[in-house]
Amino acid sequence: MIAVIRYGAGNVTSIMNALFKIGADARLTADKDEIERASHVIFPGVGEASSAMADLEKSGLKDVIRSLKRPFLGICLGMQLMCSFSEEGDVPCLGIFPERVKLFPKDRGYKIPHVGWNTLENTSGRLFAPTSDEEYVYFVHSYYVPYSENTSASTRYDGLCFSSALEKENFYGVQFHPEKSAGVGLGILRRFIEL
Repeated sequence: MIAVIRYGAGNVTSIMNALFKIGADARLTADKDEIERASHVIFPGVGEASSAMADLEKSGLKDVIRSLKRPFLGICLGMQLMCSFSEEGDVPCLGIFPERVKLFPKDRGYKIPHVGWNTLENTSGRLFAPTSDEEYVYFVHSYYVPYSENTSASTRYDGLCFSSALEKENFYGVQFHPEKSAGVGLGILRRFIEL
């Protein structure tokens, strides 16, 4: 069973529909025991970092997430919360990845949020097919994770190269929404549940 974490942040309907479409046995849950027993865990997120971290702290899920040894996928805000710190609310996050989440620089004329289809570059790791470079995925975000040693895919937005995916041990994160990225996104979800 795949546990999709319910914690007060995220539009979970689209991720649940995508998982059912690929035949996954998925359950939306905030139950710690159920999350710990799951074969895979998905951590969705649409919302604001500091309030989402407060929800995780209050529910006790913060420590559960950090201790998991099974495949774990953070999506959008979920990936950002896996980092060490976010400028959104100036909040310490889960610390799975040592990276800091930053706001796209307003003084350089970036349209914020970065919304729409953009391409993947420098893909590596277990979530991506060998042909994933230059494939389009769907983004909606105002904050980004800089390119780092944990980057498994990158994307350029008006010249700035950011991490569109991270990977470290059993932890994976994607800044884009695979559930809204048509066949490319469904392929990424399928590869994740096959880990």
